[in-house]
Amino acid sequence: MKTNDEIFRSFDPLWADIQNSDSFPAKRPLLAHYTSISTLECIMANDEIWLSNPLYMNDMEELRFGILEGARAFRQNEAIKTACGNSNRYNLTLDAFEAKLKQFSEEQAFDIYVFCLSEHDAAKNSDGRLSMWRGYGSNGNGAAIIFDTAKLNYLSGSPLIIANVTYASGNDRCSWIDGKLTEFANLLVEQDIPDDKLHIAVGALFERIKIFSIFTKHHGFSEEQEWRMVYLRERDHQKHLSGMLHYAVGKNGIEPKLKYKILPIEGATTNDLSLEKVVHQIILGPSISNPLAVSSVKRMLETVKKSELSNRVIASTTPFRA
Repeated sequence: MKTNDEIFRSFDPLWADIQNSDSFPAKRPLLAHYTSISTLECIMANDEIWLSNPLYMNDMEELRFGILEGARAFRQNEAIKTACGNSNRYNLTLDAFEAKLKQFSEEQAFDIYVFCLSEHDAAKNSDGRLSMWRGYGSNGNGAAIIFDTAKLNYLSGSPLIIANVTYASGNDRCSWIDGKLTEFANLLVEQDIPDDKLHIAVGALFERIKIFSIFTKHHGFSEEQEWRMVYLRERDHQKHLSGMLHYAVGKNGIEPKLKYKILPIEGATTNDLSLEKVVHQIILGPSISNPLAVSSVKRMLETVKKSELSNRVIASTTPFRA
């Protein structure tokens, strides 16, 4: 008889559509985080980046779309009903899915955290992408921190996932979900899962839908070329980062945050992780691209004991003034 883990892994083909060659760690691009000067200062002074819950971000509808559309399609999928073979197994499968959906809504969704970045092509966009300056870099008055993912050591047990975002229309995302449910139905027939283990199979499917929802956005955002670093609390089995779960009070009230320290964490990172190691460059926005601003940011870095980064500060030469 298969173990629970073996049953879960027997549904690994649900992940076959992911092109590993296009994502981390096989692909290690430069990634830009566009932000304000005040946030740049906080990151440098505290060795800390804040990951946000997507339910409090503009991406709320993207996450909800994937989960809710997945639930709707699951309930209506005839292939799954047929694969179950009888009404008792089908009802067990439906109940297992509803339980996973309830667990996600009541427990897991609150502790998903995302840090958004944009793929940076130093050859083609050395000044940063203008649309990103406008949307996320204080309308050109901010900064872009360029992280070099080639300097990151991949650890398979890390609770953090780094991956590129896939863009698709609403119809295409619905089609993907329908196709994935058909794959699941076929695997359910092949694997002949015992009744009392059907919840494990459903758990594997729900995990695939969840990750799809987190890393997929409407194609209207494709210009952003977004990558994400995502923390899922349920994957942090050793609680490496649970002590960084925090909150922030801002213009929208109070919301949960993961205040991630870019420092060595035993069992979760290498022992030499630091901002000095992973920051490739700091680009000042085109609206403040003057020698005084560059000198001021360099002084700030020296003041917060990041003088090693001061020679990596440049100003965008894009002729844009907000």
